[in-house]
Amino acid sequence: MDQQKYIESTLDELASTLEDASEAEVPAGLDRRKLLTLIGAGGAAASLPALLAACGGGGGGSSEAGVGKYPKTPKWKFVFVNHVTTNPFFVPTQYGISDADQIFGTSHQWTGSANSDVGQMVSAMNTAISSGADGIAVSIIDPKAFNGPVQKALNAKIPVVSYNADAPATSGNKRLAYIGQDLFQSGVKMGERIATLVSSGDVAGFIATPGSLNIQPRIDGAKQAIAQSGKPINFTQIATGPDVNEELSRIDAYYQGHKSLKGMFAVDAGSTQGVAQTMQKYGLPNKGIHGGGYDLLPTTLRLIDKGFLDFTIDQQPYLQGFYPVVQLFIYKLSGGLMAPSETNTGLLFVTKDNVKPYLTTKTRYEGSSTKQQYVKTS
Repeated sequence: MDQQKYIESTLDELASTLEDASEAEVPAGLDRRKLLTLIGAGGAAASLPALLAACGGGGGGSSEAGVGKYPKTPKWKFVFVNHVTTNPFFVPTQYGISDADQIFGTSHQWTGSANSDVGQMVSAMNTAISSGADGIAVSIIDPKAFNGPVQKALNAKIPVVSYNADAPATSGNKRLAYIGQDLFQSGVKMGERIATLVSSGDVAGFIATPGSLNIQPRIDGAKQAIAQSGKPINFTQIATGPDVNEELSRIDAYYQGHKSLKGMFAVDAGSTQGVAQTMQKYGLPNKGIHGGGYDLLPTTLRLIDKGFLDFTIDQQPYLQGFYPVVQLFIYKLSGGLMAPSETNTGLLFVTKDNVKPYLTTKTRYEGSSTKQQYVKTS
């Protein structure tokens, strides 16, 4: 067979293959003449993938490509509805959202309430729905109040995930997934730790907003673990309020009226910092009083290092912002085929033994720096 007939035969074979190929595999404008030119230049042995790539097909090199290997998409906007929008705990959470935005080409709005006002949060969520948000992440701090807005959003084809706080399984809430710490189990672990530190006596458990689903399960878990320990510990729940300064004032005042305490523990970031500051102010470790709590506020970490607080619990707030963006993006990209999944952001006890890296490395992951950086390990 001469060269011309060989080329014609190859073209017929390729044409047949192209008829079976999906539209996504075949670049626009690919015709018999273009194939003939390519075969002439590259030889009849050229593969179909190579020919498609040469014609501008094959995905990644297209001018229509989006981030990474993903196709070009709309610039989706995700709305985060938060219960304490100005609380320092959520600084790394917001960094996580922003960093994910940079990766996936999305944008976001940070809204809700500054003082755990459920009505304000529901209003913010309804505004997000009516304005056509592409996805919503909400801290579900009330067992029933968010059921209606979540269902309304889903009816409007807006995916909804919860983060940091979640509705109980019995609530009927239809959010697609929860991203955050297993709150009750973290409280159980905290209670077990308290029972190893305190053998008997009065222990205070400080909580910013009793009943709020982002922290009440923790204190409930701690109560259960202490009771199951069998030790004669009298655990009392004390409300401190959502404002950091108010929390410190109430913790200080409570200690002044209850100097027989054997332990002071907290289940939220602000109250934990307040416990640490009170422990330092009155030199309570030297009096045999133990303390601990949650989260990574700089003051808390410094006072752990100085021996005024026994521990704090890291629940990785950065991931509670980063992961919702990832999951909402994949949901939108796949047309809903890739459903968001339950994601436990973990539990780590930070003590004097392992606190140093938190203090010596300033990063966005703990909210101690605005700078994005690669943290090398030795």
